[in-house]
Amino acid sequence: MSNTTEQGSFYEEMAHRYLQKQGLTLLEKNFRHRQGEIDLIMRHDNTLVFVEVRYRKQDFFGSAEESITYRKQQSIISTANYFLMKKKLWDTSCRFDAITIKPSKRPFQSHDINWIVSAFC
Repeated sequence: MSNTTEQGSFYEEMAHRYLQKQGLTLLEKNFRHRQGEIDLIMRHDNTLVFVEVRYRKQDFFGSAEESITYRKQQSIISTANYFLMKKKLWDTSCRFDAITIKPSKRPFQSHDINWIVSAFC
């Protein structure tokens, strides 16, 4: 892939397809606000799910999970609050999930996907 934007879109689409197979429905991709961005906003039964997608080729500088810092979490939470206000969904049940992706070491499988439900709050 030629740049990080294309790479990000590729892995976000991979996460979207994975979550869709788990029964979630996509509402929005790449929702932006001045305080941040949410990669995927999905519905899981009656719960709104804000999803952060992270890819790491290797863990040398930290895992994909570790890259979702407290500061990043606060940015996502703030952006989610704006989304809820803008869409008038104040009483909606919500959670913050993470999808981490890394190259697989298993034969015939290109990537390992880890879905962390309620990764932070």
